[in-house]
Amino acid sequence: MLDTGSSGFMLVSAMLVLLMTPGLAFFYGGLSRRKNVINTMFMSLAAIGIVGVVWVICGWSFAYGGDGSIPFFGGFDQLGCVTAVQDMLAEANGTATAFTALSGEAALDATASASYPAIIDIVFQMAFAMITTAIITGAVAGRMKVGAVMAFCTIWVVLIYAPLAHMVWGGDGSFIGDMIGALDFAGGDVVHISSGLTGLVLCILLGKRRGFGMLSYRPHNVPFVFLGATLLWFGWFGFNAGSAFADNGTAGLALLNTVAASAAASLSWIGFERILTGKCTLTGGATGLVAGLVVITPAAGFVEPLAAVFMGLVVSPICYLAISRMKAKLGYDDALDAFGCHTIGGIVGGVLTGIFCVPELSWTENGGLLYTGDPSLLFAQVLGILVTVAFVAIGSLVIALVVKALFGGSLRVSEHDEGLGMDVIQHGESAYPAFVGLD
Repeated sequence: MLDTGSSGFMLVSAMLVLLMTPGLAFFYGGLSRRKNVINTMFMSLAAIGIVGVVWVICGWSFAYGGDGSIPFFGGFDQLGCVTAVQDMLAEANGTATAFTALSGEAALDATASASYPAIIDIVFQMAFAMITTAIITGAVAGRMKVGAVMAFCTIWVVLIYAPLAHMVWGGDGSFIGDMIGALDFAGGDVVHISSGLTGLVLCILLGKRRGFGMLSYRPHNVPFVFLGATLLWFGWFGFNAGSAFADNGTAGLALLNTVAASAAASLSWIGFERILTGKCTLTGGATGLVAGLVVITPAAGFVEPLAAVFMGLVVSPICYLAISRMKAKLGYDDALDAFGCHTIGGIVGGVLTGIFCVPELSWTENGGLLYTGDPSLLFAQVLGILVTVAFVAIGSLVIALVVKALFGGSLRVSEHDEGLGMDVIQHGESAYPAFVGLD
């Protein structure tokens, strides 16, 4: 039987996650330079368009199709979402079989296996792919050709995101989730580590922006940053709670942990910033909020609220130092700090999941080191992260080199165009046109 409560819950969760990508557009747009704000926001819109089409054609099938016999890849059996539509029609005729999410959560207990139409899960998972793809673009803001970004993202969703989602959440036989036994409740590996690391690969390949290390790059619109962060915060409730795949206590725990970790991380960032610089900024507090959301994502349904608070307190100083110190020391130009916030925060969250996971909430037979004294889950978490890093880094580099060749040997706009700004050159628009008469 289809569960109407869970169906409604998943519909709302999917809509919340869909809100996150426009929220990211405001967050990134505010962080960017004035002359590049339209281009930066456009990239999030492009991610919505690309993923919305690709996911229906083949993304869903490659991520969640097949019978689990191939550990790295879903299959071709759900191209065009035909099977889900057939199930929906069967539901209308009263002959549908219930859909149970592929995640290991479904096997945890009877309440978690509440079912809903597969067509809803397609939208929910599509929204995850959209926000993941959009995060990548922050690392290359202000200097990458629009066409090259769109071509790269199209290939990346098919060849990197969908197989990685299958490896982590593909159920029985999946490489990272089942064979290694690593836990990822809502996307620490699949969303955050993968997107930030891909951004790092691209920004290194592109090279630094004009004046990097000499000019001070500051957010051009702090209210945009805060608006974007709050939209992300609100959408993240569907992101994490919805990953319980049922309207149950696990969803409530994930929601509470999401609020607790983000609140603690925001406070921690503000305090750490005050100690180091003598000031606490709205941009910093908003960035800390996002870092807290990132760190709790892999652990949201596995840990107790006090552990979530601790995770939030810990992640902000680590991400702050990665953004302010490590980036400068290593010399890479991650424009809007996709790597420093998402990959670093995702790694911290994945490792701490191996420490704080409550055994009774685990999808596997292993609980966290703190509760069991057994390091098995912690080792599995680290191994899962390493596999993710290797797969994403190598795959993204290959795709980037192919796209570079397709675009005449360069992913980057000319130095002249970069100096004038991406908005006018690439889009023919200005976010803040001068008023010279009637509009």
